[in-house]
Amino acid sequence: MHGFSYLAVLCAFVGVCCGGTGQAAERVPLRVARVDHWLEIRGEHLPEGVIRVNYLEAYCRGGSTDADWVTHTVIPHTSQLVSAADDGSALHLRDTLEDGVIVDHRIEARGDCVTFELTAENPTATRSEAQWAQACPRLAAFTGFEDSGPDLDDYLPKCFVFLDGHLSRMPFQPWATKARYVPGQVWCPTHVSRDDVNPRPLSTLVPSNGLIGCFSGDESLIFATAWEPYQELFQGVARCLHADFRLGGLEAGERRSIRGMIYVVEADVESLLQRYERDFPEHLGGGSVQGGD
Repeated sequence: MHGFSYLAVLCAFVGVCCGGTGQAAERVPLRVARVDHWLEIRGEHLPEGVIRVNYLEAYCRGGSTDADWVTHTVIPHTSQLVSAADDGSALHLRDTLEDGVIVDHRIEARGDCVTFELTAENPTATRSEAQWAQACPRLAAFTGFEDSGPDLDDYLPKCFVFLDGHLSRMPFQPWATKARYVPGQVWCPTHVSRDDVNPRPLSTLVPSNGLIGCFSGDESLIFATAWEPYQELFQGVARCLHADFRLGGLEAGERRSIRGMIYVVEADVESLLQRYERDFPEHLGGGSVQGGD
């Protein structure tokens, strides 16, 4: 945990991160539900009343940047709903990967955010090849666009990452355009091999932090997401934005904790950054331009 006490961070994460400093949590409480393979984040104030997340879209092997998605990268898995709170405040899911790894997901709606606490365990005698995984939030309605529109990049001006410490709306330059699969954009942090990310165009820019998000169509709300540890930030072709989390390949018998967050907050960037930095102190640090394509 890079010198931080896990217990201290977890307490801050659970006790302060969601609606702890304002009234938005009481005013517009979110709820969660499982519908087929979708995680639905529901709220009366949301465009169309819901944000749908393909959860989880995929568990992935390394060496994925220039590899076939189906035959190489994706590790098949099954997902089970273990329990769901009647009031929509919590879910417990359990994924079982083809290689035997078990991942328990405890998901809670807490005011204006949703928390994710994952435990990944490899009970087998063989090292797992699972390096990273992706949840896929679908954001067309939130940003004011149609799912079926022909321009897959129409929502980009609503989307952002942080570069050189500043919120940068997409698209910006340089913008990568070449990869095994196009369009899309991937931002790889310095701690992750550039051979192990999504096979979409890989930016030469390194994000300043692990937060990615977008503004609502009327600019009144921000959706943002982050995970620890994280593998990459990704803008995809389903009008989606990912902060994909890192598994790192679990050794035989290894157990690992992962945590994540989805914020749906008022469009106050400074307030969001303060919460994010409190929730994910491991992510503080710089990043700018990394070597060419």
